[in-house]
Amino acid sequence: MIFDYENLRLAWWLLLGVLLIGFAIMDGFDLGVAALIPFVGRTDVERRIAINTIGPVWEGNQVWLILGGGAIFAAWPPLYAVSFSGFYVAMFLVLVSLILRPVGFKFRSKIDSPTWRSVWDWALVIGGAVPALVFGVAVGNALQGVPFAFDADLRASYDITLLSLLNPFGLLCGLVSLAMLVMHGAAYLGVKAGEPVAARAREIGRRAAVTTIVLFGLAGLATAFLVGGYRITSAIDPAGPSNPLGKMVVRETGTWLANYGAHPWTLAAPVLGFAGAALAFTLFKVTRPVPTLLATSVSVLGIVATAGVSMFPFLLPSSSSPVSSLTVWDASSSRLTLGIMLVASLVFVPIVLAYTAWVFAVLRGRVTAQGITDDAHNVY
Repeated sequence: MIFDYENLRLAWWLLLGVLLIGFAIMDGFDLGVAALIPFVGRTDVERRIAINTIGPVWEGNQVWLILGGGAIFAAWPPLYAVSFSGFYVAMFLVLVSLILRPVGFKFRSKIDSPTWRSVWDWALVIGGAVPALVFGVAVGNALQGVPFAFDADLRASYDITLLSLLNPFGLLCGLVSLAMLVMHGAAYLGVKAGEPVAARAREIGRRAAVTTIVLFGLAGLATAFLVGGYRITSAIDPAGPSNPLGKMVVRETGTWLANYGAHPWTLAAPVLGFAGAALAFTLFKVTRPVPTLLATSVSVLGIVATAGVSMFPFLLPSSSSPVSSLTVWDASSSRLTLGIMLVASLVFVPIVLAYTAWVFAVLRGRVTAQGITDDAHNVY
């Protein structure tokens, strides 16, 4: 039965993955476009073209981030508590960067001054590049495990600092994320921006696609041969109570590859990550905008899914106290909570998807220099 505790936990792990992938695809191209503004636009009008490709949709796309955070809070309370408390400074850095986006959009064109506009252009770059980098760093640290522990009363303690998060493997994963979203943003500009902005975006997109393939491959090799994974060594009841201390866990190099051996179909995730970026590289060259955007979306899906599939059933391992690691089977809310939330999600997520599709249908068409000039006072 779908409402068995084990099935509900698994369903919410899958749904959390869907929400995070949705965020990476939908808000990911916003972040990528923002990071590219000064590089694809050499004049003020060209930079405004890039800005106005995402100006009408970025707020709606950010709903996916709110949905993901809300799902963690409601479905996996210990994960929410540990990650949002332990990664507090990193989260604050992300929030400050994200705040620069609405401020940049609103203030940039208030004063007709090259210096003023340049300052806000770079604020938008920071608002796009920094979150893209930090989200990847967070995933890299989750793969390695972070130093936290629970005492007998399940009170958590942390030994996490921003500098400790900026370790070599974490930064490598951050660069994978940044390159991936720059590639995705370039593909979106290829669909929505007029020339010559779209042409410059295509050239940057090709380079970003190659960079994504190389960095994703390096991250995979590091995960296989350098980064210690985690494995449950004791019996665990998938329908048992949520108590992270009720299991035994060991850390071993290469353990994150075990799921691929046990379930070969999971290899689809990394294959899609590589194949989508490789196909995008080719399509950027032959100027096929919509297929290119679909290819980069597939690559984003594959790369994000690879992290989740590799770690299953772990949500957040502990490097200092492996027994405290949070897993799908011992870090969830109650069966009743998960059941009610699943029903609500099955109703409202399709509504969000339908509304998003309608918005993009209404806003179809390219943003051109002529359109910016003709409506200069009503666009960003």
